[in-house]
Amino acid sequence: MTFPEDSVQGIALDPKTDWWVPQTSKTPERGSLVQCFVPHADQVPYRFEPIGRTIPTEHNQADVRVTALRVGEPLKELQLPVAAMPAYQNEVWAAYRAKCRPCVVLSTNHPHVPKELTAGKPHSATASMMLVAPYFGVQSGHRAGYRPEFVQRVMHGYYPQFMVDWLPHPRGEQSILRLDQVHPVGCHHDAYRLLGVQFGNKAMEIIDSWVEWLVKGSMPKDCLLAAAIELLQGSDDASTCP
Repeated sequence: MTFPEDSVQGIALDPKTDWWVPQTSKTPERGSLVQCFVPHADQVPYRFEPIGRTIPTEHNQADVRVTALRVGEPLKELQLPVAAMPAYQNEVWAAYRAKCRPCVVLSTNHPHVPKELTAGKPHSATASMMLVAPYFGVQSGHRAGYRPEFVQRVMHGYYPQFMVDWLPHPRGEQSILRLDQVHPVGCHHDAYRLLGVQFGNKAMEIIDSWVEWLVKGSMPKDCLLAAAIELLQGSDDASTCP
């Protein structure tokens, strides 16, 4: 793949270095490109609240009400028993829209926990999870997408939570990686699909610096990312800087 000269990839990579490389492993690794369902992270989440059985004598169906899930409001105990929606103390059923998106795996560091240490706890208490960051398409034929001015500023490294990237398929679709939406995905094979490519070593080095920048507020001064961003922003109009 080739990248624009005014992008981090275009500056940081030499002609013989690949941003994406084939993945031979059959399991996710750090830097793997996968496809999985990504929840829409609304500012205020929603909850499902059963309000009545669809058929009074059936316990596996219910009518539900969708309401805002606010931290400051006391939780109402679920009074209506529904087999498909068991109620537990201090828990609610949260509702999210989700879309299947390409994501990059940031961590698969999940050492095995011996069963004798988890006796009496459900499997979910220690089940392995990997951390992934989702990609969002920049342009689409059926929606407006991101404004070009915003995409340009992301390409020049003004925001630690966003990174412009190009996914490795024939169209080379420009996308934005959202590092502020990192979330867990189960390691079960039904929870994800490997796409056969992963970040190369230099790409992973840049991503690690980008994550450090987002989490700590700064990045190593001598890293590839810092050098690339300094060059990109050096030619920008000072009046447009944040």
